[in-house]
Amino acid sequence: MSAPLLQVSNLNIDYEVSKAGSWRKHTLTVVKDVSFHIGAGETYGLVGESGSGKSTIGKAILRLADVTQGRVLFDGTDISTFGKNTPLSYRSDVQAVFQDPIASQNPRHTVGRSVTDALKRHGIGDAARRHRRAVEAFEQVGLREGHLERYPSQLSGGQLQRVSIARALVLEPRLLVCDEALSALDLSTQSQIIDLLDRLQTEMGMSYLFIAHDLAVVRHISHRIGVLKKGVLVEQGDAEQVFSHPEHEYTRALLAATPASHPRDRRRQATLAA
Repeated sequence: MSAPLLQVSNLNIDYEVSKAGSWRKHTLTVVKDVSFHIGAGETYGLVGESGSGKSTIGKAILRLADVTQGRVLFDGTDISTFGKNTPLSYRSDVQAVFQDPIASQNPRHTVGRSVTDALKRHGIGDAARRHRRAVEAFEQVGLREGHLERYPSQLSGGQLQRVSIARALVLEPRLLVCDEALSALDLSTQSQIIDLLDRLQTEMGMSYLFIAHDLAVVRHISHRIGVLKKGVLVEQGDAEQVFSHPEHEYTRALLAATPASHPRDRRRQATLAA
């Protein structure tokens, strides 16, 4: 069996916070002894309520949050050995798509520039080659070459999220961290983006860490699921197994709170809530 692409082992992340009305600080542990792995071409769904620590884990993998204890290994390399300066090779291998597609774009630049600037930052090609690669990436996510010259205010939320995905794709990442990447979109657009991510995974062999609060959404895109409660991973396993036969009471509570349109799913939720 080959080694996983990403291995998170006994991860702890602490924050120093001040109490209201006091200058004294105390340590708040937001992630507690979390371990999971993601194989090549696999999607791992990390689900939990707001404040559960799931986005903090994503930030640690992206090196946007400091690790207090534990290790994050990418392709066998402990990313803590990078020091303060993250190598560009890691930045290209591990990309992110965040929750708000509007906030992730510069309103004064065309969306095409946001894509070609990523290539320029990594020293890839001349201006003509960068433009061609941007066109290819836009076509991959279902956008036309003409969209390159548009500004964020001229595109819908779904189109902007496609731009965010295209900006990540141009660097040919091996792991894409999707942090609540669907929560700002309507249900129809969510379905389109899920289909897009599935297709891109098949074509490019990427791995995904898919962070969300909605178990139903995570189920449709993930191979395996981890359920996080107050920084603790309380359950993980095969996506269908976790969804159909949850073992932890917190997982059952999340499923019972998920809106269901089909009568069969509503009956199952009523059973879980009982």
